[in-house]
Order: sequence, then C-alpha cells, then structure tokens
Amino acid sequence: MYKLLATTVAIISTFLIAEYANAENPAHRQQLIDTNVCMKCDLKGADLQGLHLIGADLRNADLRNADLKNVNLEGADLDGANLQGADLTGAFLTNATMNNSNLNGVNLSYAVVYDAQVFGASMNNLNIENAMIFESGIAVGGEYPDMNNDE
Repeated sequence: MYKLLATTVAIISTFLIAEYANAENPAHRQQLIDTNVCMKCDLKGADLQGLHLIGADLRNADLRNADLKNVNLEGADLDGANLQGADLTGAFLTNATMNNSNLNGVNLSYAVVYDAQVFGASMNNLNIENAMIFESGIAVGGEYPDMNNDE
C-alpha cells in the first residue's frame, strides 16, 4: 500500500513539475503589461489574448505556444523571438519585425500582416488561412523573396 501511494505521488509530482516548467514566468507577463518591454522574457504558453502591445519590445522572448489571439502587435519588435506553435489568430502585425524569429507552426489565420519584416525567420507549417498579408515575406512556402535578384 505504501509503495503504491509513494509511486502515485512520484508520478503526479513529475507531471506537475513538468507542467510548471512549461508555463510562463508571471513576473515577465506583468512586466510586459506594465512596461511594454520584455526582452528575453519567458512567456511560454502565456495568455496574452487581445492585449494592445503596440511597439512592444519582445526581442528574443520565448513565446512558444503563447495565446496571442487578437493581440495588437503593431510596430512590435519580435526579432529573435521564439513563437513556435503560438496562436496569432486575428492578430494585427503591421510594421512588426520578426527577423531571425522561429515562426514554425504559428497560426496566423485571420491575422492582418502589413510590411512585417521576417528576414532569416524560420516559417515551416504556418497557418495563413484567411490572413491578409501584404508587403511581407510571409507566404505559402515560407520563403522571403530575394529582393536583390535582378532577373
């Protein structure tokens, strides 16, 4: 009986620790909300739905699997950020920079993306269904056009 209880507690605590390790740092989330600056912040899995983060400095932030539905990131600096698996459904990304960012598996359905910079960004398996994307390197195939090609 004791061994069964000890084993059960060990298994449950392992899952709880693993779940906690994959969650955002609450202090970083609050810092972003208060200051609009959160470079290198741990925002994994953070619920940032609908926030107005206009001009936010999120360089090199960890936003893996973050919920960014309907967020306004106009003019935000996301250079070097890890957005893998993030949900940006309905997000507004006009004039945002995402150079050298990880955009693999990002959901950009219904997003508005004008003049966003994505030089050197990784963009595999993007969902761009019904997104409005203009003057940006985000496209089917995930490749940025060669602007220096004179052909």
